[in-house]
Amino acid sequence: MRKAVIPGSFDPVTLGHVDVIERAARLFDDVVVAVLANDAKRPLFSIEDRIDMVRASLADQANVSVTSFSGLLADFCTAQGADAVVKGLRSAVDAEVEMQMAHMNRHLSGVETILLSTSAGLSFVSSSLVKEIARMGGDISGLVTAYVQERLRPRDDRAV
Repeated sequence: MRKAVIPGSFDPVTLGHVDVIERAARLFDDVVVAVLANDAKRPLFSIEDRIDMVRASLADQANVSVTSFSGLLADFCTAQGADAVVKGLRSAVDAEVEMQMAHMNRHLSGVETILLSTSAGLSFVSSSLVKEIARMGGDISGLVTAYVQERLRPRDDRAV
């Protein structure tokens, strides 16, 4: 059984993330979406909320599970018995950064990294841009699921 880990902050999960995860789920028997618990990144959503949004966005994927992790990705992959890390690439800049991390993770644990290019229609989507557009009242449909869109809708009782 081949197992992959897809790490990220997913603050929030976008349709770009969903695309990469669904494609990885066709390539691997078991996919673990690993939501990074790193308060240094100052996430908008709690770890529990991010896990909830990822689960809701991928509810139809039977071989995908969602959990959180902190610390080194290489250690998490070893503990999970993962064969590979899967990362999505939007641009050449992403590739340069991800290659360095891939080499380090292989050095630390032997885990391989698979780099999947995002679908062309989603290559411009990022969590930070989605949050900014939502904060300014813009239309984020087509960038996130309806569930995530509702979670990002500005409310009188909280700031986005």
